[in-house]
Amino acid sequence: MREIQTLTRRVALLVALVGLSVSACGVSAGETPVAAPVRPAPRPVVTAPPSPPPSPPPSPLATSLLVGFSGAPGTQALGEMTGDLDAAGQKLRRQIADFPHDRAVTPVVELIATTAHREPGADGMYRSRASDTTIRAYLAQARALHGLLLLNIQPGRADFLPEVQAYRQWLTQPDVGVALDPEWAVDPGVVPGRTFGHTTGAELDTVATYLGDLAQHAHLPDKVMVYHQVAATVVRDETGLTPHPGVSAVKVVDGIGSPAAKTATWKTLMTTKPPAVLPGFKLFFHEDTRHSAPLMTPTQVLDLTPHPAYILYE
Repeated sequence: MREIQTLTRRVALLVALVGLSVSACGVSAGETPVAAPVRPAPRPVVTAPPSPPPSPPPSPLATSLLVGFSGAPGTQALGEMTGDLDAAGQKLRRQIADFPHDRAVTPVVELIATTAHREPGADGMYRSRASDTTIRAYLAQARALHGLLLLNIQPGRADFLPEVQAYRQWLTQPDVGVALDPEWAVDPGVVPGRTFGHTTGAELDTVATYLGDLAQHAHLPDKVMVYHQVAATVVRDETGLTPHPGVSAVKVVDGIGSPAAKTATWKTLMTTKPPAVLPGFKLFFHEDTRHSAPLMTPTQVLDLTPHPAYILYE
């Protein structure tokens, strides 16, 4: 009997210990343990690819004819865009109104920003640069006309590329380009204005490379890059200027004289124009009409072959 009683006590004690063990695990005696919920694995985060940058607006040369005035502060000899810029802008509007209305026209303000001099200056480069205040005023006028500002470079004894790079803060604007004037780019020992200066297609190409990289990096419209040419010797080996994405190059024939003389210069200088370069033409209100010769009309200019894409008045 004692053995039965002892066995019964051991069974009761075992049951009690099991109950304590279960309670210690958070489940009351007599309850069925509930399994912990299983959390679903996190979904992988899918990152959408970045949107491609918007395409830059087309170059004005692709959609319109360019017609402009040149100038700089302080001297009417450099062109009509001088002195009262608002009055000069109104005169440019009237000039544009004389052109046929079957094609859009974009006004151009061509500021002579780097000006060649007959004195060496502090650095011996025979040139000076326009102030930010001046450039800002000319850009404001170009924008009032809904047009373009071109920074004309007469480099003296300097090279074209560093002169262009000096205006980088302005060239990052979508409506600012350059006009290179190699007639005023002279060799060491030569004073600007005494003989024609010169450049090469390869030097022009360094500027085009710089402008193209700038335009593409900032997603800007094509940079308009004009180069003026008054005689065949002024731009040598033009084939060194190659096409560049982000650049619209224009060769402006810059000769002075009667309509017949200007047309003859045009025909001569067009023979060396690289195929990707657009043609341009320059007229002089005073010099072209010195000997009672008539100034060429817009219709006469537009009838030139090939048809000019940019017409500049000085």
